[in-house]
Amino acid sequence: MSENKPSTRLIHTRGPRLDPPVVNPPLERASTVLFDDPERLYADKPSYARMGLGVHRELEAALSALEGGQGVQLAPSGLAACALAIACLVEAGDHVLIADTLYGPTRRFCEKRLKRMGVEVTRFPPRIGRGIERLFQPNTRAVYLESPGSLTFEIMDTPALVEAAGSRDIYTVIDNTWSGGLYHQPLALGVDLSVQALTKYAIGHADGFGGAVMARSAAVAQNVSECAGEWGIALGPEEAWLALRGLRTLSTRLRAHDESARKLAAWLEARPEVARLIHPAFDSHPDHAIWKRDFTGASGLFGFVLQPQPDGAVNAFLRALDLFGMGFSWGGFESLLIPCDPQLRRLPGDWTQERPGPLMRIHVGLEDPDDLIADLEAAMQHLSAG
Repeated sequence: MSENKPSTRLIHTRGPRLDPPVVNPPLERASTVLFDDPERLYADKPSYARMGLGVHRELEAALSALEGGQGVQLAPSGLAACALAIACLVEAGDHVLIADTLYGPTRRFCEKRLKRMGVEVTRFPPRIGRGIERLFQPNTRAVYLESPGSLTFEIMDTPALVEAAGSRDIYTVIDNTWSGGLYHQPLALGVDLSVQALTKYAIGHADGFGGAVMARSAAVAQNVSECAGEWGIALGPEEAWLALRGLRTLSTRLRAHDESARKLAAWLEARPEVARLIHPAFDSHPDHAIWKRDFTGASGLFGFVLQPQPDGAVNAFLRALDLFGMGFSWGGFESLLIPCDPQLRRLPGDWTQERPGPLMRIHVGLEDPDDLIADLEAAMQHLSAG
C-alpha cells in the first residue's frame, strides 16, 4: 500500500472489514460505549465515544497515509487543531516564534491566549530562512509556520527553518491546509507537527467543520493525544464521516481546482487592472523556486493586488460578480473572492504596507473556468486600469 500513489492510498486505506463488506464505514451516532464484561470496562479503548469510533479510526488512517504521520489527532475545527498543536508543546515560561503571515485566528490565539498562559510570543518575517536563529532564545520551545502564508502567499524555506530549529531541539509546527496535505509533505521535510483545517479541501463541500494534527514521531503524537484528551477535544462522528468521504476524492478535486486556478491567474496577470499576481506556481512569484522544490502542485487559492482604485470602485466590482461569493472560507466547490485589507495585521515595514492598491484573495471552485473569467471581466468594468 505504501508504494501506491496518494490518490490510490486515499481510496484503499480502510479499517477492519465489515461482514458483509461495504465501501464506506457506518455512521455511528453514539456517546456511550457498552460493555458486557466488568473486567473490560476499564481496560478496553475506546471506553467513551468521544475518543472516536470506527469512522474516526478510518479517517485517522487515511490522513496518516496522506501525510505520512505516526499519529493523528482529530479536532472540531481547523482553529482548534492549530491551537492544540502549539499549546501541547509549551508551558509557562516558554517562548514561541510564529510566522507573521499566520492565519489570523491562530495568531490571535498565540498572542492573546498563550501570553495569558505565560508563554512569550514573537513574530518573524516569512522569508527569514536560517536567519531565524538570531531570534532564538534559551527558552524558545517551538516555531509555527504556514506555507504559503495566509492572505499574502509567501512560501517559507521549510527545510532551512527545520534545520535551524532542530539544531536547538526546538519543535516545528506548520499549517498545511493550502496543499490539502496532497501537494506538500512537511513531515517528510522534518516538521514535527502538520496541521490541517479539514473544513477546507478534505471535507471539500462547504458543509462541515473539522481539524487534524499529524505528528512525525510517535512520542509527539502521544503528547498531542494526551493533551486533546485532557482538554476534551474531539470531532463529531458526522463531521468525521464527511471528511473521510471528501478525502476519497481529494486528488481529483484538487487537480481540478489547481488547473482552473492557474487559468484564471494567467488571465488576471495580463489584465491592466491588476498590479501584481500572487500565485506561487507562477514564475513571477518571488518564492517560485522554493515552491517548485518543496511542492508538487497548487490549490485553488491565491491572491492579486489591484491598481489604485477610486473610492467605491472595489465594492462596485464585488457587487457586480455573479458566480463569485464573498465569504471567509475556501476549499469547497464554490468560487469565492474577498478584499483582504481590513484583516491584514502585519509587522511594520512589510511589503503589504507599500502595495499600490487593494489586496484580493480568490478561491477558484469547480465551475467552468471560462464562465468564471467572463464573470470577472464583466465586473471589472467598475475598476480603474491604473
